[in-house]
Amino acid sequence: MLLSIPFPSWLKPEIIPGLPVRWYGLMYIVAFGVAYFLYRRQVRERNFPMTEDDLSGLFFWGILALLLGARIFSTIVYETSNIYRRQPWLIFWPFQDGKFTGLQGMSYHGGAFGGLLAVIIFTKIKKFDFREIADMFAVSIPLGYTFGRIGNFINAELYGRVTASPIGMIFPDAKELSITENWVQKIVEKTGIAVSGFEVNLPRHPSQLYEAFFEGIVLWALLWFFRNRKPFKGFLFGLYFLGYGFIRFFLEYFREPDSHLGYPIEFIKHNLSPAYSHPPLSFSTGQILCFIMVVFGIFCIYFCSRLPGREVTRIYPEADNNQPEKDEAAAQKNRQRNLRKKLK
Repeated sequence: MLLSIPFPSWLKPEIIPGLPVRWYGLMYIVAFGVAYFLYRRQVRERNFPMTEDDLSGLFFWGILALLLGARIFSTIVYETSNIYRRQPWLIFWPFQDGKFTGLQGMSYHGGAFGGLLAVIIFTKIKKFDFREIADMFAVSIPLGYTFGRIGNFINAELYGRVTASPIGMIFPDAKELSITENWVQKIVEKTGIAVSGFEVNLPRHPSQLYEAFFEGIVLWALLWFFRNRKPFKGFLFGLYFLGYGFIRFFLEYFREPDSHLGYPIEFIKHNLSPAYSHPPLSFSTGQILCFIMVVFGIFCIYFCSRLPGREVTRIYPEADNNQPEKDEAAAQKNRQRNLRKKLK
């Protein structure tokens, strides 16, 4: 009896064979659309003072910075061949060997940093309260992230470690493993995989789907529940980083680390194959970055809880519906101007 699931043969990276349009790119568009819809809904239900032009501009620059950050960070952290340092124009070159391949290699952590930087600059220029904008973004992003991981699944990439579990899946392009290894023989025996040579393709954790569910749906549901219950401005922003980092840190134990990166931190050395075992005290690059996210999230929650003006406005007055919120400095200038007029 075969205790594994074959990867659906009808799933292909291209939407239409022969055309340079891929499901992964379409999933990005869907993700951005979902995030925009959820953000716009929050603006309307809170009567938040943001115009349609402001909203469109915020998403345009945010998405652009996200893509730039995700791509550049990926080439710096996850690419060790130095090809992009020698030929930096290839970072945004979507062709390989004369074929359209798209931009292969996008880092979530780089995208998060790029998007965050864009929001900080935008709120500074437009004089919006950063904590308010960041809270609404935190609620809008996770559900869209689900579609990105579905795109990884369709590409049959970023799969997990070998497993004998009945939910293990045989990915067509997964690295085949030598049958001479004792642990490989045990997995073959447990799963009933047919062996026709010296190497075999074993079932893997569909970790893309794990992440789509927990980092996307579960995290979004948690943040959506707290969107009208947050105790202070900036709480959801910190909770997003804390929640995402915490969830992905543990899901990384189901993923196989990049072969060229391995485990940058190993408190106890071991000789086990990373395709089969992820010891608790060995940490991948993704786990290190997620730990930083958790610390950053905790710091944000603490810091925002201590800032002045942390009180939450549930519903904004309708009179200010089409006007950006004036900061205290602008209000003070108006008062001084009126006083000078009276004195004259």
